[in-house]
Parts: sequence; structure tokens; C-alpha cells
Amino acid sequence: MRRSEVSTVSPSVPAASLALGEPRSQGPYNFGLQETPQSGPSAQASASTTSGTSAAAGDRSSSTSLPRHPPGAGPALGSHFRNKRSNAENTFASNFNFGTSSSSTRDSNYPQILKTPLSAGNPQRSGYKNWTPQMGYSAPSSSAVSTNSPSVVAAVVEGRGLARGEIGMASIDLKSPQIILSQFADNTTYAKVITKLKILSPLEIIMSNTACVVGNSTKLFTLITENFKNVNFTTIQRKYFNETKGLEYIEQLCVTEFSTVLMEVQSKYYCLAAVAALLKYVEFIQNSVYAPKSLKICFQGSEQTAMIDSSSAQNLELLINNQDSRNNHTLFGVLNYTKTPGGSRRLRSNILEPLVDIETINMRLDCVQELLQDEELFFGLQSVISRFLDTEQLLSVLVQIPKQDTVNAAESKITNLIYLKHTLELVDPLKIALRNCSTPLLRAYCGSLEDKRFGIILEKIKTIINDDARYMKGCLNMRTQKCYAVRSNINEFLDIARRTYTEIVDDIAGMISQLAEKYSLPLRTSFSSARGFFIQMTTDYTALPNNRLPSEFIKISKVKSSYTFTSADLIKMNERCQESLREIYHMTYMIVCKLLSEIYEHIHCLYKLSDTVSMLDMLLSFAHACTLSDYVRPEFTDTLAIKQGWHPILEKISVEKPIANNTYITEGSNFLIITGPNMSGKSTYLKQIALCQIMAQIGSYVPAEYSSFRIAEQIFTRISTDDEIETNSSTFMKEMKEIAYILHNANNKSLILIDELGRGTNTEEGIGICYAVCEYLLSLKAFTLFATHFLELCHIEVLYPNVENMHFEVQHVKNTSRDKEAILYTYKLCKGLTEEKNYGLKAAEVSSLPSSIVLDAKEITTQITRQTLQNQRSTPEMERQRAVYHLATRLVQTARNSQLDPDSLRMYLSNLKKKYEIDFSRAEQVSGKTEE
Repeated sequence: MRRSEVSTVSPSVPAASLALGEPRSQGPYNFGLQETPQSGPSAQASASTTSGTSAAAGDRSSSTSLPRHPPGAGPALGSHFRNKRSNAENTFASNFNFGTSSSSTRDSNYPQILKTPLSAGNPQRSGYKNWTPQMGYSAPSSSAVSTNSPSVVAAVVEGRGLARGEIGMASIDLKSPQIILSQFADNTTYAKVITKLKILSPLEIIMSNTACVVGNSTKLFTLITENFKNVNFTTIQRKYFNETKGLEYIEQLCVTEFSTVLMEVQSKYYCLAAVAALLKYVEFIQNSVYAPKSLKICFQGSEQTAMIDSSSAQNLELLINNQDSRNNHTLFGVLNYTKTPGGSRRLRSNILEPLVDIETINMRLDCVQELLQDEELFFGLQSVISRFLDTEQLLSVLVQIPKQDTVNAAESKITNLIYLKHTLELVDPLKIALRNCSTPLLRAYCGSLEDKRFGIILEKIKTIINDDARYMKGCLNMRTQKCYAVRSNINEFLDIARRTYTEIVDDIAGMISQLAEKYSLPLRTSFSSARGFFIQMTTDYTALPNNRLPSEFIKISKVKSSYTFTSADLIKMNERCQESLREIYHMTYMIVCKLLSEIYEHIHCLYKLSDTVSMLDMLLSFAHACTLSDYVRPEFTDTLAIKQGWHPILEKISVEKPIANNTYITEGSNFLIITGPNMSGKSTYLKQIALCQIMAQIGSYVPAEYSSFRIAEQIFTRISTDDEIETNSSTFMKEMKEIAYILHNANNKSLILIDELGRGTNTEEGIGICYAVCEYLLSLKAFTLFATHFLELCHIEVLYPNVENMHFEVQHVKNTSRDKEAILYTYKLCKGLTEEKNYGLKAAEVSSLPSSIVLDAKEITTQITRQTLQNQRSTPEMERQRAVYHLATRLVQTARNSQLDPDSLRMYLSNLKKKYEIDFSRAEQVSGKTEE
């Protein structure tokens, strides 16, 4: 991959364009780049290079040597690391040559392109928030949403010619050593691609340069750039999307336990092409290679989970609250009691992609039920799980081999070996917590912990690492742990260096004590990773001699009554301390690298451990949420039946428990039209149904007294009424785009929620559009809830027996203070259409609208109603057909799902017969009235 073959699209930089230049030297990694800004003189710069051999690519390469050590690392760094080779079988280097020339051929609306994948003047990648694989990470303190900061790089490629619409995707989380492959056929809306990318929340998207030719961009590229305005786009030459190379990468890097993925993807040419480009690019930007047999690679088809598009996720407030993005009044906030970052990530991905396999869902529900029934198991597991660090991120760092040895690389490896020891020491407590479990899934997880490789790795670590070395909070504590991690008498020079370091630290403490005695001040030694050792003092300013600190102290800063400062001697001792520390890290790093090379063959068992911990954490979170409210275990049938269900997010916000409502939808009555005044609860009810459906399909209990669900393969909502200035879409146009998306993608197993469609245009057109949309959806067996203010739509029930009218009831009470009638909202759902007329005028009447305006509006409304309202009556034949239809659907439903004993079933069928006879006699009465 040449630097000229990589360009990064970003909407945040001035327009620039790339002209592909010839490489200045031979080899696949040599880059020649020419940037063509709008104006400016020609300039050229070259970077120093190093050369080496790439084991992963099997060819020669060269790269710019980038400064990856922290700002505090001094020139002594070179004494240990400048001339070394890393444990990788190769180093990575290339020439960067920048030139400029004028260009005026850019489209003004075309996405802008950064000149390199690295941000100008900064060795760190823009958007990576200063994270590199060489750096250690601080242990997570909680499962906050902030742990989900973007770290995913995704590659997307589309077939050409007859294969257009066949999509290949590959993604890797830079914090987790797992690659996810997908290949699927999409329609012209590319809904599946957009939804999958939204779920991934990528930091960067890679596509072929042929997809974004100026003036001839593919529709896929255009849609992705429109939907991901804040994501970096990088284009590389099509030749790097090579399925043969992708298959070689998988054979080389996939761990043995997951090698069956080769059978799944060997004929999936587009996802293989995507993974080839992805890994080549990630190795390039990371300046490191993955160790052989170190990555978990899995293939995910599009049929394994339900699809929730990004608009629906936003409308339902699954992850982000629409009013305040900082609060946790979301479904994620309701269920998130996880203790680890891995558990939090798994919960997030499950909410966005609920399961569709009933057996898997019931296995999760069995686990939650056992956790709720066995208090000792619940608290024992929670205690152990909360002590785990981010196992996935730990794995990610361990399996990467830096191409250059730096202080950061050394410190990171030492830190992560201590983290690894800490993690492995928790395996036995976790086994003990799970030993008495009874559900199959928990037993399976307990069995996975019996892997002997956990003990083998831990024993090997303990031969080198001190038993007392462990993870501790605080940068000074962790520095001490890293310094003394390796046992004594393994390396004589290391022991000498550590004694020297100890003496320097003691000298620093002694010097500060002497200064305290000398000036009679309450000085104490403090430490920070940025400043090293410094002096801190808490005292009143007036208590100081002459109201000032002695002149010996420099770099003084004051926060309230606390002073921090240092001295020239202390700065020199800090430098000596840092030099000694680098010596220790260097020698410890050599020992650690040798140890890691011995345990690499066993380290793959940590993938199972990571999966186990994150899943147990999520299941514990579900159980925890159940203890805080009266949730019930859902059943799965072909009916959506919820008895006294309530809104889970509203329950968290409200002081009192929300009003509960019943829901009943079957294949014979799969279309509910919901009416009611403004603010009566229609939108909240629609969201409640979707949230309960999602909770059930991820394996959680739901807020209801009883619940039964039909598996939904897709969940669609049309709720928001905002316009979009960015896409020049009015409220009505946005409505039409959203409803068109639903109509194109809905199927018989969809759950569709539509709230007040057609409000953005005049009444006649709005009713016409709603009526046409309803008739189209009625041709499907999808479960649809349609909330509307257009009462004319309620008459569709006469024509279609599977339509049912529902309304939210309100009561009228006398307001004695204002001598007017007021509306009392009950928030109760009842059968039939609403009897409220002109409730919009009533709402206007209680507002500050002038009374004369309200009176005129009432008079005009009465005249229009008298002119346009037509009395629609059903015919006797329609009523007879409706009675037969309802009887048939109830009998089919009973045959499929009934668990009644013979006597109860006989009684139920008898009541069903009586109801049919009543409905049929009603049809005869309608016939008599018609004849009259």
C-alpha cells in the first residue's frame, strides 16, 4: 500500500485533492503523495526512514519513524531503544514525500480529503484521542457510556456490474482483537449497510477509490457520506480489496478455536476483499502487526439479529436521550447496571441488534430467572465480575507486536502483563461462584473456565512475576508495581537498577523532609505522571514568612489553600529517577517479551474468558434491573399480548408508577388504529410497545404483569416531526422519506409504529396518503400500530376485518375557578374510536389564544364538518364476514398456542361459539335496519 494510494475524506478541513504520484522507491509500502490545495506555493518535505522486513505481508517495507514516546521522555530513550528491533519479525517504514500543485477541478460539494491518514503535525491519528496500541490503559472505574468512545475501523466494498448490491464488510475494534465479517445482498436504499454502520459507530470508514470518482460517485458512497458526517473516510486503491489476500490473512491470524470461520467465508469474496484492505490499512496506521494466530474472526450474517434502523433507535431513545444527551433516561440507562466495560459494550450492541432465535433468548431468560431466585449466586457473581478489568482491550494490546521499541511499548507490555496476572487470578473465584448453578448456559460458562490453559499461563507468569505484583489504583502505585514486577535474582543488572531507583526515591523524600525542617513548613511529597515528584503544601498564605514562599521554590501554583511547587535540585533528582526508571523498564521489557513469547500459544483461551465475563455481566445487569421494578418473564408465541404493561423509561423518570395498559395483536387483528386528543399518551404508548419488544428479544424481563411476544425481525418507527436543515428536508419531506424506507423494507415479521403521519401537508392530502399507506401495510402480516388525528381513517375498519380501532380515554371535569370545562387525561387505552370531537379546539381554548379566535374556529369547523362528513355504515354481508373471520383466526391461534387442559379448552370453545352467534345476529339486525 503506497501513501499515494491512501486518502482520508473529512468534512472538517478545507477542500483539497489528491493526484496519485509515482513511488520514489520500490516495494509495496513505499508511498509517493502529491497534494493539490486550492492555492499556495510548492513545498516539499521528506522524513527520515528506517528499513526492515514485514513478516505479516511477507515483503520489504519502509516507514517514517514517528515519535511515539510521551513528551516527558528525554533523549536517554535512545540509549535503550533507538537501535533495537522489536519482537515482531519485522519493522515497518516508508518514505513520505509531499508536494503541491494547483487544482480547480474539485466539486464544491464533494467530500474533502486530508493529505495523510495522520493529522498534520501530530504523530497521533486525528480522532483517536491519543490512544495507540503501544500505550497502556487505565483500568475502568465503572461501566459508563463513555467507555464506548469510537474505536472501530470498518471497510466496505460493493460488487460491480451484475453483483451490484452485494456488500462485503469487515470491522475491527482497535480496543478489542476481534474482526467481524459480513456479506449480504442489499436493495437500492442500502438500508442494511447504513444500519450496520450505525450500530458499529465507526471512527473511520475505508472504501475503494473507485467508489468516489469525482462527478461519478457510487450511490453507496454518497449515502454513507451523508449519514456519517463526523466520521473520517479513507479511500485506498481497489487492488488492496483482494479476496485471495484476505483469505491468507484469516488463515494466518485467526486463532485455532475460531478457524471454522474459514469454511463460512471461503466463498464470500466481498467480505474477504474488505478484510484484506482493512488489515493492511490498520497495520499501516498502527505501525504494528498482529501476532500469528492471535485474532478472533467471526462471520455474522444479516439474519441472526433483528434490524433497528438509526432513526428508530433515536426516536425510541435506546442509547441517547433526545432532550439531554448527558442523562441516562434511555433504555440503555434503564438496563445498564454492568460492572465492566465489556458488559456495557455487549448490552449496547444487544439493544441495537436484538436476537431473533427463541431458543437463545429463553436460555438467557433461564439465567436471569436463576439469578433472581438464588441470592447467593447473584451477589457472589457480582462481586467477582466487578473486579475484572477490560479483558477485550487487554487482549488487543497483548496480541499486537510493535514494529518499534519505545518506552511506551515497554511500559505498556509490563502493565498489561500485570493486568493479565490480575485477570487470571479471578478465574478460580469465578468458577467457585458458578459451581452450583443449574441452567445450561451458566453451566456452559462454568465449563469453559475449566480450560487448563488458564492455569498454565498463570504458572508461567508466576515463575517470573512477583506474587505481590497486582493492579492498583494510582499512577505512583502502578509505577511501583511495574518496577518490582519481575522477581529478584532473575537479572542481576535489573536488581541493581531497582536498588538505585529506590535510593533516589528515598533521597527525594529525605530532601523534602529537610526542606520542611529548614523552613518550618508542612511540606509533603506528591507525585503525578506528568510532573513526577513535586512538593505540596496546604497552609494559609498569611502563615508564610513575609507572606511569600522561599526563593528556592520554583514553578509555584496555587489552588485555594493548596500550593504545589518544586526546586532545581528536585528537578535534577526527577531526571535521575526517570533515567533509572527507563533502565528498569528496558530490562523488565526484555524479560516480559521472552515470557510473552512462551505464553502466546496459550493466550487464546482469554477470548472465551472475555465472552464469559461480558455475558455474565449483562445477565447480572438484567437481574439487577428486575429487582428494582416488578418485571415479568416474557413468553414467545405468534401473538403480541401484554397485560398491564408500562413504559420502562417513564417509570425511571416519574415519581409515581406510569399508567399501565393492555395490548393484544394477532395475525387476525394485526393493525391497530389509535386515536385520542393531544397529550393523551399515544406516542408514549407506541414507544412502550417497541421498548418492551426489544427488552424481551435481548433476554430481559419486561415491565408488565404478563407478556407474550411474536419475534420481530425488524422494528420500524415513524415518530419524529422535526425537519432537517442539513438535507434541505421539510417536515413533510422527512415524513415521506421515513415512510418510504418502511414500505421498502417491511416484511410479514416486522413491528411497525407510525405516529401521526401526514401532518406536514393539508388535511385532504394527509388523509389520502395515510389511507394508501394503511392499505399497503394491511397487505402484510406485520404488526402495525398507527396513531392518528385523522378520524376518517377509523372507517377503514369497515373494509378490513384485521383492523381494530383503539382510543385513549379522556374525562371532562368542571373547572369551578374558571367556570369552564377541563379535560382530564386518564392515559387508558380503550376499544373503539375516540368520541372526542374537535379536541384541538378544546386544547386551544385552555391556552392563551384569544376567545374570539376560538369562537370563529368553532363556527368554521362546524360548517366544514357538516359539508364533508358522510355517514359510512357497514353492510350486513361485511358484518357476517367479520364474524366468520374473527372466529377462524381465534381457532387457528388456539390450535397453535393453547396450553389449556381439556375442560378449560371446552369452556373456551363454547364461549367462542357464543360470541360468534352474537356477532352473527348483530349482522342480521344490521340487515333489518337496512331494509327499513
